[in-house]
Amino acid sequence: MTEDAVAQDTTRVAGPLGGVRVGVTADRRADDQIELLHRKGATTVHGPTMRIVPLADDSQLADVTRGLVDTPPDVVVATTGQGFRGWLEVADEWGLGERLREVLGSAEVLARGPKARGAIRGAGLREVWSADETESSPEVLEHLLDVGVSGRRVAVQLHGDPMTSFLEALREAGADVVEVHVYRWEPPPDLPAVDALIAAIVDGEVDVVTFTSAPAVEGLFHRAEATGSAPDVVAAFRDGVLACAVGPVTAAPLDRLDVPSIAPERFRLGAMVKRLEEHVAASS
Repeated sequence: MTEDAVAQDTTRVAGPLGGVRVGVTADRRADDQIELLHRKGATTVHGPTMRIVPLADDSQLADVTRGLVDTPPDVVVATTGQGFRGWLEVADEWGLGERLREVLGSAEVLARGPKARGAIRGAGLREVWSADETESSPEVLEHLLDVGVSGRRVAVQLHGDPMTSFLEALREAGADVVEVHVYRWEPPPDLPAVDALIAAIVDGEVDVVTFTSAPAVEGLFHRAEATGSAPDVVAAFRDGVLACAVGPVTAAPLDRLDVPSIAPERFRLGAMVKRLEEHVAASS
């Protein structure tokens, strides 16, 4: 081993995450996350549990966008700033941007929180209502049910959490719901890598597993169910292995499984790693 390699190893052991073994489930920006964790002293096991379909290649999103342009919605719910901006940007690439903005300008646009509100205004549009709490789906749902959605066409921009109960409640209230999946997810491209990560979780060979999207959580557990190891994975998370999410939207599927997790207040990769550092420091 070279002197540089020895120095690097020493730095890793001495870092705030020295000796911590982290399972990384991300596809997008996985290299950035892994590099950051290594700089902090952690070792990593990478098993991307889903694959993000590039927006420009997403024919399903293009079809949904054309459908909304042809049959405009009465209400549009923007759930995330990044997702809403990405939708408009790719619509421009498809030559649908101007028409989509006209449709959005004629609809009642609701924001799930300040980031979505900022994206709406950044696009030159104006929301008719915004949730007071950050990313508060229950607050949005309560508002929609209060004003009434029966017979109305409601487009919901989704990014991450599929919001199954939210959409079902709108449909039960009589809405014609259109799901706008911005950043659609497909099964993981490297199943052996996911299986290796699952085995590491069950065997206690990782201390922490990071999640930067709700589909990453779902992808892990779908694969665990397919291989018959889901109960063991849940048990491992409840007894020793820490789930670390980038934010509450990402943590939602973990909450539904009664899997405890930690998350930062700010929805950022750096904030997630900092939150992990704080947890490790407090536990040592």
